[in-house]
Amino acid sequence: MFRLPREINLLAEKLVRRFPGAEVFLVGGGVRDLLLAKMSKDFDLLVRGVPARKLEAFLKTQGKTNLVGKSFGVFKLKVQSPESRVQNKNSKLRPSGLRTLDSGLIDIALPRTEHALLGTGAYRDFAVQSDYRLPLAVDLSRRDFTVNALAYNILTKKISDPFGGLKDLDQKIIRAVGQPEARLKEDYSRLLRAIRFAVQLDFQIEKKTWAAVRKLAKNINRKAGGEFVVPRETIAKELLKAFYANPVRALELLDQSGLLKELLPELLKMKKCPQPKNWHSEGDVWQHTVLCLQNLFSRQYQKKFPEKPSINLILATLFHDSGKPYTIQTPKKDHTDRIRFNDHDNFGAQLARKAGERLKLSAYKDSAIDCDPEQVSWLIAKHMLVVHGRVGEMKNTTLEKYFFSDRPGADLLRLIFVDTLATVPGKGEKYTPHYPALEKRVKQLARLGSIKKPALPAPILDGREIMKLCKIKPGPEVGRIILKLREEQLKGRIRTKAAAKKFIRIKN
Repeated sequence: MFRLPREINLLAEKLVRRFPGAEVFLVGGGVRDLLLAKMSKDFDLLVRGVPARKLEAFLKTQGKTNLVGKSFGVFKLKVQSPESRVQNKNSKLRPSGLRTLDSGLIDIALPRTEHALLGTGAYRDFAVQSDYRLPLAVDLSRRDFTVNALAYNILTKKISDPFGGLKDLDQKIIRAVGQPEARLKEDYSRLLRAIRFAVQLDFQIEKKTWAAVRKLAKNINRKAGGEFVVPRETIAKELLKAFYANPVRALELLDQSGLLKELLPELLKMKKCPQPKNWHSEGDVWQHTVLCLQNLFSRQYQKKFPEKPSINLILATLFHDSGKPYTIQTPKKDHTDRIRFNDHDNFGAQLARKAGERLKLSAYKDSAIDCDPEQVSWLIAKHMLVVHGRVGEMKNTTLEKYFFSDRPGADLLRLIFVDTLATVPGKGEKYTPHYPALEKRVKQLARLGSIKKPALPAPILDGREIMKLCKIKPGPEVGRIILKLREEQLKGRIRTKAAAKKFIRIKN
């Protein structure tokens, strides 16, 4: 039925050959994703009918094995690379040859039960006991949502579905296994998991499950023994995965559930925060931010930037105007000429940095998600670049500093673009098209690099050469000359060392 990685097919066949009464199942998210025709990284196996000691001894013959927990009965197996393994020509399970494990790691577990001990809502507050004789349905009954409580027998190719997960997959529903409130209370991280799965899969959360999520949202920051029952690292993982998959839907569900109020309350102040209607007819700061997030996946954006937005860009877009409610000045209250948000960019950068640190957003990493709160903060602090300065008058060295250095200049350009798209002038008003001018200048500057290496050419002379040539000592004057020379180089007026030396002698 499924095209599983060949390492898994071979392992299952060998295991059943060694233990004829054994059953080997693919369980959890791997089954769900394969049924949805999605590529999955989750290949968790469940083995029945083989005692832990015998299973461990067998697995050690297949690769490097690590027993995660004795009572858990969970093993991590690092298998050999496919290239180094001789395929069994008599195999009844013919490997498709189309899929292999990227990491070579397989999680293998015995059936197990879980019982909450103190009722804190922390996953670590569980008594877990494995039992190789335990019925499959008992093991599946402890899982969070029906779409994750599925098992696929690798040998018989049959699916076990004791809780209606197949129907929920078909109807695109996230439903808790058993009583929703009881299931979510066992582990409060499931509140965020429900939202994350709904966002990633584009599913709806079942009515009773959703009611339980909303009722229990206030517990996400609960502490026991002085520690958060849901580790901040887990919070980071769930939030980042949700925002990366679909930031608009993630924001909507987090807000409606009450989890946004608990985890990112600073964002809620954007609601009903007014903006000058002549520049922002789209609505308040919250509506503007939602429109910016939508623009990250618009046709206009994808035409210019085919790559999926990075998590840093998504978070910068989410927070870029978060400083406005904190810095707002109005004609009525502050006697300003119009509504103003002086320094909101820097204030928002500080809010984003603090939120990133508070929720440990940099702790979670995978192949697609690598959050750097410092970069997010920098993007927010600089997103008003084209408003604060006239693009046509910017020096090339300034553009180099922001868009061609080790800073995330590509994401800054994208942030300015979606912000511009979401700034809708009122009727009869004209909004200065800052972005096109900026894009034109950045492209012109990029042409100085080669096709193979779009980075700008290195400076022709370094500080030491300039000091020797001008017979001056280290100091501000050296920096001044370096900038002047670099500006001429980036304008294409100086291309050789001889020309650079001549320029310095004339100008200095």
